[in-house]
Amino acid sequence: MKICFLDNSNISYTANNLNSIDIRGAENVVINLSQELVKFKNDVDVFNNGSTSCNINDVRWNNIKNINKDTVYDVAFTNNDIRLFDKIRAKKYVAFSHSIQSLEKFIRKGQLFSYLKYKPKIILLGNYHNNNRNFLLKIFGTINLQWAVDPIFLNSSLDETLIENRAIFTSRRDRNLNILIKIWKEKVFKKNKSIKLFSTPSDLIDNNFNIFSRDFDDKKSMVKDMLKSKVLLVPGHKGELFCIAAEEARELCIPIITLGLGSLSERVEHGVTGFIAKNEDEFADFTLQIFSDYDLWKKLRNNLLQLRGTRKWQTVASDLIKQL
Repeated sequence: MKICFLDNSNISYTANNLNSIDIRGAENVVINLSQELVKFKNDVDVFNNGSTSCNINDVRWNNIKNINKDTVYDVAFTNNDIRLFDKIRAKKYVAFSHSIQSLEKFIRKGQLFSYLKYKPKIILLGNYHNNNRNFLLKIFGTINLQWAVDPIFLNSSLDETLIENRAIFTSRRDRNLNILIKIWKEKVFKKNKSIKLFSTPSDLIDNNFNIFSRDFDDKKSMVKDMLKSKVLLVPGHKGELFCIAAEEARELCIPIITLGLGSLSERVEHGVTGFIAKNEDEFADFTLQIFSDYDLWKKLRNNLLQLRGTRKWQTVASDLIKQL
């Protein structure tokens, strides 16, 4: 098949930028899916706001202003903005949805006309995503997928001797980091002053409560910090449709404690890969247990080790092709 990806985000990127801190979940999906679809003998173009044209692993990267409308694609994917379909010609249209969007907001953002014109299938990432998307915005069909993680997480060696008495938060700071900091200060640190929390940089960080900034350089630095961590603490957020941070921790066999907000209740199997707390007190209690009960932590880690490598982008691409 002849396939194209359309992305009008302000980030200039190609597959060479995969490990950059500037690459978010949406760009991550484009990079990994395009590379895997080529391996299935598809012809793939990516059009975004990149500054140069290049070919990387048989995927062609071009600026979105340089689309040739004479080319007809079998499938066109758009990253969030359905209006981008105006720029190309295709037999099938598919839209990634990376945020919860009400019908009112969908119309206000100018998406409705293009949605009705191109009738795209919408990629959904789980029950939470499905339940929170208006049924009118799914009438042309859906594709159900679960994302995988970058090769750096799949290929990293695990060494238990590196693990320290620390927790980590790797989501964006606006994903309820303030709730986590509050729980840590009021309910965790007061009971155990020997453990540390390493967080995505924020003005909420307070070394007096053993809260420190994690290395915020690139994904290699993040993986290095994660491999030292005993648990991922991530409350969740209503805007999280999948939470790639949780998937990254799962692949590095790091147990997760969450309040289950947004999609986090789907990312964690309670008592198997981590804990889904019902409230802030439970969240704190589970955190303290992880650090005080080695057997409990080891049980969760062993469960995660059994799951490691079971979800890869190759599988995601295969599932996508079957549902087109």
